Amino acid sequence: MTDFKELIANEIYDEALGLEIEEIKSMIERPADEAMGDYAFPCFRLAKALRKAPQQIAEDIAEAAYKSDIFEKVENVNAYVNFFIDRAVFAGDVVREISDKGSQYGRSDLGKDKMVLVEYSSPNIAKPFHIGHIRSTVIGNALYKLYDACGYDTLRINYLGDYGTQFGKMIVAYRKWGCEEELANEPIKALLGYYTRFHKEAEKDPSLEDEARETVARLERGAEEETELWKKFRELSLSEFNRVYAMLGIEFDSYKGESFYSDKMPRFLQELKDKGLLIESQGAQIVDLEDCGLGAAMITKSDGSSLYVTRDIAAAVYRKETYDFYKSIYVVASQQNLHFRQWKKVLELMGYEWEKDCIHVPFGLVSLSDGDDIKTMSTREGKVVFLEDVLNTAVSKTADIMREKKVEGVDIDEVSREVGIGAVIFQELSNNRIKDYVFSWDKVLNFDGETGPYVQYTHARASSVLRNADEADISAISGSGLSSGSIPNSASDSDSGSQAGFGANIDFSYLKGDSAYTLAKLLYRVPEVVVEAAEKYEPSMLTRHLVDIAQAFNKFYHDEHILVDDEKERRTKLALVAAARTVIANCLGLLGISAPERM
Repeated sequence: MTDFKELIANEIYDEALGLEIEEIKSMIERPADEAMGDYAFPCFRLAKALRKAPQQIAEDIAEAAYKSDIFEKVENVNAYVNFFIDRAVFAGDVVREISDKGSQYGRSDLGKDKMVLVEYSSPNIAKPFHIGHIRSTVIGNALYKLYDACGYDTLRINYLGDYGTQFGKMIVAYRKWGCEEELANEPIKALLGYYTRFHKEAEKDPSLEDEARETVARLERGAEEETELWKKFRELSLSEFNRVYAMLGIEFDSYKGESFYSDKMPRFLQELKDKGLLIESQGAQIVDLEDCGLGAAMITKSDGSSLYVTRDIAAAVYRKETYDFYKSIYVVASQQNLHFRQWKKVLELMGYEWEKDCIHVPFGLVSLSDGDDIKTMSTREGKVVFLEDVLNTAVSKTADIMREKKVEGVDIDEVSREVGIGAVIFQELSNNRIKDYVFSWDKVLNFDGETGPYVQYTHARASSVLRNADEADISAISGSGLSSGSIPNSASDSDSGSQAGFGANIDFSYLKGDSAYTLAKLLYRVPEVVVEAAEKYEPSMLTRHLVDIAQAFNKFYHDEHILVDDEKERRTKLALVAAARTVIANCLGLLGISAPERM
């Protein structure tokens, strides 16, 4: 696709300016006010070299650049040169590129031959997969997809919480109050019940805590009975988790949890000792980080058992030695900020220079609309909102809305699943990840607001327009001979797509109207938004841009008559509709959301 900033930079370039083309390109801005042009170049920096007033320099550049065919006009306003791209040229370039690339539009090879690891979700075994887990899960999945779209080799890691004292408590509780049939029927709810009961009983009988510590010590030594129970809890939990992941359309490449690194920690305990970093404090082993303002990083407890920092050191070194990553991204709540700062500092003190490539991506809390903060949810008290229940409720509520609206001609069960679950994911990703937010059903399932259902409905509307077009029109804009009854079911189905330039079938001067041009400009920006969202670890940047595209498409749909009598006008507008449809489907896919054909 044409790099219009580069074209403008080439137009501006003159040896007398004392700037290279790339420097000029970096100075070119995109005005917030469209009335000031598509691009603007400030001339302040040139005043010293040229010994002219910035306004005079802007006048000279505007006069010289206006001779180019790519501009409708070039004008200076004070010290700025404002460039207005020829709308037909611009729209034609965008539509051709999207038609040619299909499902690959928005992707790049920026990260070729570089490995990025993304660790996300990471629930605790034998504990509920609750609504609080959704942020790490969907933000992490979106970051994986964004980095994949940028051409990186990506690895999805689910760092399961399958190690620690809670398993001693769970095993003790199961032995005392467990029921095999109950465990088989509803594993997580049963285990939650045992865990909750353990803490209630331990308040009356503190010896249970000692029994749990002895049990986990036997587990760590590999005792057969404890190990078998641990494996059972782990397998049952994974089976339950995977059912939720399947609902979300999420998969992982690695499920190596904390337990995988248990036999690797002695190496690093010895290394910390050899490098003089370990200090004894009340029987525990710590690394003193007071000079860095980070307190003390506890490495082992007084009983010798390991802690999160120790296991995370072992995991990080294993991943670096195994994958030689370019980046290792950890999508973990902001409450763990201190832990990650301590852990990275310890890695630095140990001499691992690549610790700078370990990136903690924090996120804020989600609370329920009735005021229950997810943070206050306690597995000890059994106060939990299961994520699976939230997703099922979203599907059910969506189906109710569709029946109320008397939607016909669709599989309500299938579409309500795509829209309901997509709505929950979109809600999570539409918020700046670091901000706390309130989960509200009214906002999540709104078909008219800046929501997932609104964007999905826009995709369905574009699909409907294409279905209503003639077979000859579809063939003309796709080059694939599709009939009006076989409009592609996804962007990837149309990849065989375009005849370069569309021949005489298209006249892009029909896309010079404000609504068409605004839509074309938003479609043009998608590849750079994908890169920016990945580099800033902020999926909401793509989500917000996608809402802008949906709003622009709907304005174009209302402002313009698309299926008009004039063949060239009709086919040109249909080509823009097809391009918008492709991009919306691609962007939804990068967020982990389906793009229904009918709603």
